[in-house]
Amino acid sequence: MAAKQRAASNPESGVLSQHKVISLETLRVACKNCSLSSLCLPMGLSPEDTERLDDIVRHARPLHRNDFLFRAGDRFRSLYVVKTGALKSFAPCPEGGEQVLGFHLPGEIIGLDAIDKELHVCSAKVLETSAICEIPFARLAELTATIPSLQHQMFRLLSKEIGHDTEMLLLLGKKSAEERLAVFLLSLSQRLQKRGLSASDFYLSMSRHEIGNYLGLAVETVSRIFTRFQEDGLMCVDRKHIQLLNLPALEALIGSTGQNRRQQQQ
Repeated sequence: MAAKQRAASNPESGVLSQHKVISLETLRVACKNCSLSSLCLPMGLSPEDTERLDDIVRHARPLHRNDFLFRAGDRFRSLYVVKTGALKSFAPCPEGGEQVLGFHLPGEIIGLDAIDKELHVCSAKVLETSAICEIPFARLAELTATIPSLQHQMFRLLSKEIGHDTEMLLLLGKKSAEERLAVFLLSLSQRLQKRGLSASDFYLSMSRHEIGNYLGLAVETVSRIFTRFQEDGLMCVDRKHIQLLNLPALEALIGSTGQNRRQQQQ
């Protein structure tokens, strides 16, 4: 599978670059026939309720790298589900530049944070050619009132969003630079595996600078740790092409780095 993925991918286009060419037929796939239904809103719905949800979903034209899905300050009207491709969400910094808030892969919902103020407080930009499902929130709210399982799935997704924010605060506050990058790579690996892709052989959609911004690290630090991981036999890096060679060692690194540093200081 990894060999097929390498052959179909372009090193400069991203994690899911085998979907770089997106046909209109791909966009029109109904929720009930979508391979991502187990990761998205249809999860747990009956076939009849899935059809009701599918009736309100809008399929727009493909978006391309650097296109905006929405911008900070835009009025909140819809939630968005990544069907193929990848996006990043980010907020402007008071001193200039941006703060990357997350990277979004197929099956993941974007825009949940805008429900409260009915305004998007961050922007979402396309990292590679992507197909997006748009779900008008007013119509979704009407459906959740009559479909308990859909309402439960919405609660689950909101809880997952809160949990992710909590994990990021713990990651940035307590983890070393090596642990942060290891957590990021393992998280990406697990998310790709859930989508039926290789957990150990993939291309990154995001740049080193964007990874560093997200993890609170300088781009030089990210590049240095990539090199160190490669020298230690944990991974093989060729520009944006990543091969994770020793997943257990990466997992062990997350729990051992802090302990090793304390032992060295004693």
